[in-house]
This record gives sequence, C-alpha cells and structure tokens, in this order.
Amino acid sequence: MGNETRKGAASNKRPDEKAPDTLALLKAIADSPRRDNSSYHDAMAQARQAFEAAEAAIGGPVRVKTKIKTKRNGDYVVKWTFKPAK
Repeated sequence: MGNETRKGAASNKRPDEKAPDTLALLKAIADSPRRDNSSYHDAMAQARQAFEAAEAAIGGPVRVKTKIKTKRNGDYVVKWTFKPAK
C-alpha cells in the first residue's frame, strides 16, 4: 500500500507528447492576432467617471439601476439610473 502506481495515473511524458493536438491549438492561439480592447477600456473609464460624477452630484454613495437593450442594428445600449444609497 505504499508506493504503488495505478494504471492510468499521470506518466512522466511531456504534455506535448501526450496531446499533440493540444500543443498545436495552443501554438495557434499564441500566434493569432491580439484583440483590440480599446473600446472596452474606454467604456469602463466612462463608467467610472459616471459613478464619480453621480456621487459628487448626489453628495454621497449611490445605488444604480440598469436597463440593457440590444438594438436591431446590433448596438448594445446600457441605461443607468443613479439614486442615493439608502
């Protein structure tokens, strides 16, 4: 019951020897072009600024209600309503 090995247990092979398809997939992902996330980062910066402006206007912590809508043309619309926190 000490140092026995079970059948099917992990072997000493390298990952690329076990699954060449996985290695090829990882190489393809690494070589693919990077996504441009600048629009996402801009939207998140605007969201932080909106929260700061709402807190400044209300004079304290705020709670937010959101409505999310996708238009027919594919535009994604998020409406925020800020109210004072209770």
